[in-house]
Amino acid sequence: MNKWIEYSIKYANQRSYLDDLFKVYPTIPEGIRDIDEQKWLDVEKAFKRKNNKALILSLLKLDLFPIKDSYIAYLRRDPKSVERNPQTINRLCGRIYELGLLKLYERCSEPKETNRQIGPLFKDWIRTKALGIKPVSLQKFISTESNAILDASDAQMMDFAREKLNYKHNKGLDFVARFNGKYVIGEAKFLTDVGGHQNAQFNDAISTISTPRVKAVKVAILDGVLYIPSNNKMYKSITQTYSDKNIMSALVLRDFLYQI
Repeated sequence: MNKWIEYSIKYANQRSYLDDLFKVYPTIPEGIRDIDEQKWLDVEKAFKRKNNKALILSLLKLDLFPIKDSYIAYLRRDPKSVERNPQTINRLCGRIYELGLLKLYERCSEPKETNRQIGPLFKDWIRTKALGIKPVSLQKFISTESNAILDASDAQMMDFAREKLNYKHNKGLDFVARFNGKYVIGEAKFLTDVGGHQNAQFNDAISTISTPRVKAVKVAILDGVLYIPSNNKMYKSITQTYSDKNIMSALVLRDFLYQI
């Protein structure tokens, strides 16, 4: 087994893993969403008048639709379809009226889901010099050969990796660095549970480090439940199928980089 996988598993099970990980992913729920006052007045007016089409169109203008339904995304992308599909609109409105205005407002102003907040946190953590050096702009990154971490968007990192490192995967990157003369690229994920979307996130990271002929050391910077010894797919994958890959916790990444 890759020693960094083993090190990460030991860290997660023998040390204050969650306490330390909170420095990387401080997933504090945000407060309620702000709703534009005029937009909400339009919702209230349509709700009180039982104007179904106007109600749906007003709610679609908000960041968060108050109910889960497979047809909402279609309506967002094609608002004109509201006029053409009265039965769908009536069905949705029936559920919305059952909520009442107070509950409707609560639903529309709910905070963002924690999982959707954690994306930028890894980069924020790196900017605190957690890995020993402060990330630099692309211009500075390419103007030196010393140890450096690139501070750029996922897309900019991917473009650099494509042009300089023969990276041909279709996924953006979370991490591009150079240590001891070697380039390092990778994705960072906080896997909060097993199954569904979390398995897809895991697979994304694995596909990145499985990309062939890249002129860089590839790493999957993964944290969360995958290090808990169990029969779940993730744990089996890192200890069996992908046991030779550079998979590791963000908390051991610094040690990995300086020993390359």
